[in-house]
Amino acid sequence: MIEKRVKELAEFLRGQLENDVPELVITGVKDLVTAGPQDASFAVPPYVERCHESRAGVLIIGPKDTPATDRPLIRVDNPRAAFAALLALFHPPVEIERVISPLAFVSPEAKLGKNVAVQAFAFIEAGAEIGDDCVIYPSVYVGRNVKIGAGSTLYPNVTIREDCVIGRRVILQAGAVIGGDGFGYTNEADGSHKKIAQVGNVVIEDDVEIGNNSCVDRATTKSTVVGKGSKLDNLVHLGHNDVVGKNCLFCGHVGISGSVTIGDNCVFAGQAATVGHITIGDNCIFGGRTGIIGNVAANSQMAGFPAQPYKEWLRHEAALRKVGELLKRVKELEKEVERLKNI
Repeated sequence: MIEKRVKELAEFLRGQLENDVPELVITGVKDLVTAGPQDASFAVPPYVERCHESRAGVLIIGPKDTPATDRPLIRVDNPRAAFAALLALFHPPVEIERVISPLAFVSPEAKLGKNVAVQAFAFIEAGAEIGDDCVIYPSVYVGRNVKIGAGSTLYPNVTIREDCVIGRRVILQAGAVIGGDGFGYTNEADGSHKKIAQVGNVVIEDDVEIGNNSCVDRATTKSTVVGKGSKLDNLVHLGHNDVVGKNCLFCGHVGISGSVTIGDNCVFAGQAATVGHITIGDNCIFGGRTGIIGNVAANSQMAGFPAQPYKEWLRHEAALRKVGELLKRVKELEKEVERLKNI
């Protein structure tokens, strides 16, 4: 168990300590509701006003927040980031034994770096190159000529098809599929669909995380690209030939059709989706279930189907809620008109 004094936590977070209790020992990190006297927690508005209801031993808050409590406080510029840092401090990663399991298959023609773990039933094909400090969990498949950068982690049942390139410190959660065939067919005269060979690859840049059972399809001839620092939630699909910029966020069930180019720092909320062959600029935000059917300029905020500016969508939604009452009034007016006709 990790134990820290409040003063030690303040120094670790480079925060300003108030109301110190020197004898208080902190042993964990929890949310405001479940935290106990030996836990640290954090609050941002509007929850700062409820801090006094929490049992947390120490609270992490912003520099100008004013909670109604006299317990220890640590003021930092970004309470959420500080909370994340404490979670990592009190819950360090489980140490994985850096060995090659005798139950794994590693081709003699594969190259493994230093300090690599390959667990039972993983299968690593010829020509694959795995960098230093990587962890390969059970039942992972690494295809021919795949390259994986140093410090990457592949959780159980990940599949990386041939010729794909994975950057450094990439995390692929369980069941992710990188480099499956893109959805490409020709329509034949008899109505059948003939497969188009997908001979490109996928390039995942550094510090990307891809969630459970998400899929990134290989390009037809070039590369499907996921830019540095981007994060995909569970059950996300990126189609073939897509090019995603840096530091993008894709929430659960997002679907991006093929040949879409997405700029840096874009956010797609749950179940947002696009048509193919469009371009989306930098710094765009799309609300949940947004249907994106055309090019989008940089710095746009959109929602609805079809996608429209966010504030415009809010006005439309507010108006739709009045339709039922308007219909009722129209029917009443029709009755009144009919009555007047009969006078």
